[in-house]
Amino acid sequence: MHFYTSVNINYLPKARILAKTVKQYCRDCKFSLVFSDCIPQEIDIDREPFDEIVTVEQLGIPVDNLALWVFEHTVVELCTAVKGQALVKFLTEGSEKVVYLDPDIAVFDNMESLSQLLDQYSVVLTPHLTAPEITERGIVENELCTLQHGSFNFGFYAVRNDENGIKFAHWWRDRLLKYCYDNIPMGIFTDQKWGDLVPCIFDGVYIWRDPGCNVATWNITNRVVTREDNHYYVNGSLLKFYHFSGFDSGAQENMLERYGNGNEYLYELRNWYIKRQEEEEQEKYANYPSKYNFYDNGEKISTEERKLLRDRVDVFNYFKDTNPYTVDQEKSYYYWYKNETQNGHKQGLRTVVEKILGIVKAK
Repeated sequence: MHFYTSVNINYLPKARILAKTVKQYCRDCKFSLVFSDCIPQEIDIDREPFDEIVTVEQLGIPVDNLALWVFEHTVVELCTAVKGQALVKFLTEGSEKVVYLDPDIAVFDNMESLSQLLDQYSVVLTPHLTAPEITERGIVENELCTLQHGSFNFGFYAVRNDENGIKFAHWWRDRLLKYCYDNIPMGIFTDQKWGDLVPCIFDGVYIWRDPGCNVATWNITNRVVTREDNHYYVNGSLLKFYHFSGFDSGAQENMLERYGNGNEYLYELRNWYIKRQEEEEQEKYANYPSKYNFYDNGEKISTEERKLLRDRVDVFNYFKDTNPYTVDQEKSYYYWYKNETQNGHKQGLRTVVEKILGIVKAK
């Protein structure tokens, strides 16, 4: 199996933990790090736990202007948008079974059961929830949240290199190239909402409902973690991988207190992860300057600046042949935006749907 994850520099410590746990349990695998950033000079690539590091520029993303495409995305959206192209790349290069895991996941099993599933199925997905909530709070915070963000958690997916798997990979890659934004009112949440359509459109899709898979605070209301002979079990099933989602924001701790029912093993896992992050220099890299967060003059780029460029068709078409990160140039998006906001000229906003479908003509 060929595992990969996608990060910028701030998530490097988590990616190290993931890669090391994968390597610990899956001896014959390959692990690739998709990296949307500059690799700091102090990092010795040969000493990292990754078999390869693939940058955005090396992915071969099929867009006309890579710098402009990158600029349109926040860092989270970017690290998500590149996942589809990476999947296509690895399948095209001949990997038989490709597995994506979010960087804030840790593996606790050899994943042989997943390999066996991929012998039979083209695509394997895990749902956010596998049992109904029984409290009003659980319905609101877990079931309604899942309806907004997608039925399947795309912190994990696995794809076999067959005709059906390749069709899925290209379809999903193409959607992410144009629609990988955090825009719940529009009906999309980066890559996840597209997953709702996968079992409808493609054959050979397996929904992996094993309680030991993708364990996280959003499903622990119906999953009981125990430990026996130095192995963790979830509802009696061996823990395959645990998703420490929301760790940096504090959401993981809050949700654990709310839904963990004081389970000592859940807190044991949390404390283990805190220690592992410290060992991988979390404090150093958590606030490290990320390449795509700044113009070339060092000024930080706001989310509003990104959204305006991608949502206004006239502005996008004017700057479509430029590098928006470059400040001093004839067509400078940086200076145009400063002038636009200072003068309050924000009429004529176009939606991303209008831009993509070509409903609104450029001025």
